[in-house]
Amino acid sequence: MPTLNDLVEKVKAEIDVSKVGMIVCHNGIVRGTSREGLPAEYLDIDVDTAKWESILREMRTEEGIAAVEAYLFTGRRQVGDDVMFVVVAGDIRENVFPVLEKAVNRLKKEAVLKKEKLA
Repeated sequence: MPTLNDLVEKVKAEIDVSKVGMIVCHNGIVRGTSREGLPAEYLDIDVDTAKWESILREMRTEEGIAAVEAYLFTGRRQVGDDVMFVVVAGDIRENVFPVLEKAVNRLKKEAVLKKEKLA
């Protein structure tokens, strides 16, 4: 399993660093409560791989973006466990931050399959 730093190093190795002004990262973890505030025990996570790859390919074509990489931890994840890493490299923050947010939102909504076990 990669670490967030592994993904950052992978991105750095793939880009022309002279054209990149920033790398931003997302490290999603399992919360101890649901969005409604109810206690949660764990998440069971799976992925639609085709959709996942399609979203990443699309995000890589956004203006100013040099690289987008992501990793999803599947299976049962306990409170505090890492769930998803996303790394976006690009020219300027006005291009990079929105792509990070868009990538995280789309991956979670369209490609990640999860079932939360409430306490």
